[in-house]
Amino acid sequence: MLRHSVLAGGAVMDPRTTPTPEAVSIQAGVVKLHGLLRLPLDASSVILFAHGSGSGRLSPRNNFVAERLWQAGIATLLLDLLTAKEEEVDAATAELRFNIPLLTARLAAATEWTLQQPCLRGLAVGYFGASTGAAAALAAAAEILEVTAVVSRGGRPDLAGPALSRVRAATLLIVGGNDPQVVALNRDALRQLRCEKELATVPGATHLFVEPGALEQVTTLAIAWFTHHARPRGAASPAVSRAE
Repeated sequence: MLRHSVLAGGAVMDPRTTPTPEAVSIQAGVVKLHGLLRLPLDASSVILFAHGSGSGRLSPRNNFVAERLWQAGIATLLLDLLTAKEEEVDAATAELRFNIPLLTARLAAATEWTLQQPCLRGLAVGYFGASTGAAAALAAAAEILEVTAVVSRGGRPDLAGPALSRVRAATLLIVGGNDPQVVALNRDALRQLRCEKELATVPGATHLFVEPGALEQVTTLAIAWFTHHARPRGAASPAVSRAE
């Protein structure tokens, strides 16, 4: 079993009393992942963000969505699934952003860490994935029973492969209306999912949802989905529960 670190500085702090996100450090095998944790008062769920190369915990788009979720009473953990050195390699070779098993393992490690934190224990767990991170989110959700809801924004769920049919978490796929290739891939993935599922299209939006109001629509859809579907299946255990 992997052992994971506590918050940066050595002790788990309660970010519910602070207005800014808390920096966290998570051990995943031989590497350390960095993240930002936002925990509102009376949160009922915590959503882990999984993104591909070039987008992580410091991304303005990710933080915009996370802040809106926090305002809606939903805790968030923004993650860098690749280390800084790995990001440099990937920027030159593009080899790691498509390494779905690696990204899935990192997300699973972060999920286990989340379940071990006293200030997060008992919260429902969900994933918000984008690009290839969406595939990692779905692959991890297929294995980890505590994950009850997944939202994919402009994602590549097709890269999750056979794991799609094993996902039990309620899954919302959000695509831009002006992103035809990704729309087609998501429609095909939707047919393979056997869980509660939905495909939502943001009219006029392209892959990164940079158009005025597009990301706000994504956030509204995500909040509604997580509010309805991110519910505990039972008391969270210290380690993740794997599907048989």
